[in-house]
Amino acid sequence: MTESNRVRATWVDEITPGTTPNTPRMRAVRFTGETLAYKPNFTNSEEIRDDRMNADPIKIGESNSGPVNTEFSFPVDGTPHSSWLASLFANPWANTPVRDNDGTADSIITQVTASTGVVAVATGSAFAVGHLVRTSGFGNAGNNGLFKITTGSATVPAVGAGLLTDEAAPPAAARMKVVGLQGASGDLVAAADGITSTTLDFTTLGLVVGQWIKVGGTGAAFRFATEANNSWARIVAIAAGKLTLDNLPASWATDAGTGKTLRVFFGDQLKNGVTKKFGTMERGFMGQAVPTYIVQKGMLVNQGEITLDTGAQIKATYTFMGLTGSASTTSLDSSPDAATTNQVMSAAVNVGRISQGGVAVAGPNFVKNLSLSINNNARVIEAIRSDGLVGPVDINLGENTTEVTLNTYFGSNTYYAAFLAGASTNVASVIAKNGQAVVLAVPRMTCTDGNPSAGGKNQDVMVPFKAMASMDPLTNAHVIMDRLEYYEN
Repeated sequence: MTESNRVRATWVDEITPGTTPNTPRMRAVRFTGETLAYKPNFTNSEEIRDDRMNADPIKIGESNSGPVNTEFSFPVDGTPHSSWLASLFANPWANTPVRDNDGTADSIITQVTASTGVVAVATGSAFAVGHLVRTSGFGNAGNNGLFKITTGSATVPAVGAGLLTDEAAPPAAARMKVVGLQGASGDLVAAADGITSTTLDFTTLGLVVGQWIKVGGTGAAFRFATEANNSWARIVAIAAGKLTLDNLPASWATDAGTGKTLRVFFGDQLKNGVTKKFGTMERGFMGQAVPTYIVQKGMLVNQGEITLDTGAQIKATYTFMGLTGSASTTSLDSSPDAATTNQVMSAAVNVGRISQGGVAVAGPNFVKNLSLSINNNARVIEAIRSDGLVGPVDINLGENTTEVTLNTYFGSNTYYAAFLAGASTNVASVIAKNGQAVVLAVPRMTCTDGNPSAGGKNQDVMVPFKAMASMDPLTNAHVIMDRLEYYEN
C-alpha cells in the first residue's frame, strides 16, 4: 500500500505534443493535491440477449485530465510552475537575456577576464549597454553581484575593467541574468509622467509596453532623492530618450536625478497568446514496494485560477487535458531535478500593491480577496490513430476567457459607481518576497456583476465584483504576468 505523502510528481516540457523527449530531464513538482486521471473509457453493448444479461463493456478510448493544486511561489524559469503558466497563457515567456551553466561547469559561461571586464558566454540574446546584470554562482565571491553592462555583446559582454576577478572555468552554478537597467550619473530624470534620458537609449534594452518596472535600488546612489518615486510603475510608451509611465504613485514628482546612477528593475513577461504548450507528467507512488509510475503525455493546461485571500497563502490550481498515457514500474527519470525552494507567498504579507484603474487601492474600499481565472476553452481532437496509441490526437484551443473576482469592503461608492456606469478599468497586483516579484495584471476589464448587501447582523458590507477581460489595445492582451528574478526596495 502507499499514501499521499509518498507520491512524487515530475514534469518535462514536450517539443512534439504527446511525445516525451528521449532520456528526459524530469523536474519535481511542488503541489498540495491532485486528482489527475489516466483511465480507459467504456461503453455498454446494445446487443439484445434472451437471458436478460449484458455483454462485457467495450473499451472505446482513454482519457487524461484533472487538476493539480499548488501554493504560489516565484515561478523559476524552466520549472514546472513556470511551464504550467506558459501553457495556461498559451505563450512562451519573453525572458531577459540570461546565461546559465545549469549544472555543467565551463559550458555556457566559459571565462571571466578581469583586465577587460569581459564575461565570455555562448551565443544567445545579446546583453546591451545599460543593462543591469546579476551574477551568481561564480567561484570568486567578488564576481557575484550587480553590474552594469558597458560593452554590449551576445558572446563577450563587458562590465568594465577592474571590477571582476579572473576565472578560467566558471563553476556549474555560474549564472548571469539581466534584471534591469542602470543609467550614468545624472542621466536618468523623473519627469511628470515617466523617466527621461539623454545618453541611455531605452529602445535597445528589450523593454515592452505594458511591462511593470520597479524604480530605484538599494543605496542613495541608485535611487531618486524623492523617495516616493522609488516605487512600481507600468510602461505605456517607449522612446529612445523616454519611458512614459502610468500607475505612478500618488506622490510621484519631478526629480533631476543629480549625481544618481539610477537603477530600474524589470524582468521576464508572459501574456496570453495562441501557442499551445504541452508536457509530460509522471506520478510515482513511491510508498509501494515496487513503485507504480503513471505517465500522462500531451498535457496542456486548459484552466487555471490564482487566488489571493486575506490571511492565507496564495493558491493556484491548474486543470489539465492530455493525449495519451501509460503505467509501468519504470520511471522516466529515476533522479529528477529537485523541487525549487522559493518560499510560498501570501496575500496579506507579500502583496505590496493592488491597483484598480491605475490607482493603488486604499481605504475605505479595501480589497479582502482577489482571484484571477483563465479558461482556454480547449477541446480534445478524437480520431482513429495509426500509431498504435490510444487517446486523442491533439487539443485545440478556444477563446481565452479571463475573469477577475474582486471582493472589496463597501466603504464608498467609488467602485460601485464605476460599475453602474459600465466603464472599463484595469487591475494589477504586485506580489513580492525575498527580493523577487510577480506582477499579475489584467490591462482591460469590465465589471459585469457586483452588489452590496447586508446579509445579516454584525457583518461588514462587501461588494463581490466580477469582471471579464477584453482585448486591451495598448498591450494586445487579456492578461499579463511579469516576473522579476531580482529587485531592490
